[in-house]
Amino acid sequence: MLEFRVMKVIPDRLVPLGFGKFVRSDRIVALVPVEEERGSGRRTLVYVENVSEPMVAGRTENTILRDMVGPESGSIELLRELQVQIGQVRPLLKSSIRSEAGLDLDQLSRRITELTGE
Repeated sequence: MLEFRVMKVIPDRLVPLGFGKFVRSDRIVALVPVEEERGSGRRTLVYVENVSEPMVAGRTENTILRDMVGPESGSIELLRELQVQIGQVRPLLKSSIRSEAGLDLDQLSRRITELTGE
């Protein structure tokens, strides 16, 4: 079963594409990573509403997307990082933290999985 996350594009926000190019966030219809001849200044093809040819961006599609949806997308990255670090805590220490501080790291990790869909 496929699971999709809903991301809301913030309208009227200018998104930098690199090298002085900007596009309104709500006018971007597709982001495609450059596969061939990828290099400095050639990371992503940005398809823009009412523009016949894609614009070449010097930034990655994930960076552009993050700017389209706003700073709250950074919270997902933080949750992922937290989950990785929780995974590095040994079971005995997790048990000690749970009994001493009432903090259940395994439960937090499960909750992060639910929120991020990963």
